[in-house]
Amino acid sequence: MGEASREEYKIQSFDAETQQLLKTALKDPGAVDLEKVANVIVDHSLQDCVFSKEAGRMCYAIIQVNNMPMMALVNPVYDCLFRLAQPDSLSREEEVDCLVLQLHRVGEQLEKMNGQRMDELFVLIRDGFLLPTGLSSLAQLLLLEIIEFRAAGWKTTPAAHKYYYSEVSD
Repeated sequence: MGEASREEYKIQSFDAETQQLLKTALKDPGAVDLEKVANVIVDHSLQDCVFSKEAGRMCYAIIQVNNMPMMALVNPVYDCLFRLAQPDSLSREEEVDCLVLQLHRVGEQLEKMNGQRMDELFVLIRDGFLLPTGLSSLAQLLLLEIIEFRAAGWKTTPAAHKYYYSEVSD
């Protein structure tokens, strides 16, 4: 049951028709209108912050087939990332963690498809880092790490890895 429920994702809160649409998108992205799927996922994510992490996982699973489905997801994924980069979201560590995790996963691909929006997103992230009102130390560290990650061409340099992750392994 554990494996099956992981594959099912957390789509029980959707109506039966939407659940079927999401299941089909996960199995065969080419068989559905991906823009509709993306809008459903984004709308639900914006209403339910807890679902945002799961939404990111679903989108990631959908785009693993090939990059064509990614085209339909670019703007909705950016919309979610922009929401997570707002000051009220940056004040919550779990939302900063989600933002950084998703950028690690798909940031490079998103930037290739729409670099201008990535630049705009990183203005928000930079401002969130530089103007920390109620930002925890961990949130600041995560934001700094993703800023450096992007600046290094979406790769972690050995020095950055040592700086950000040495205490985790100690």
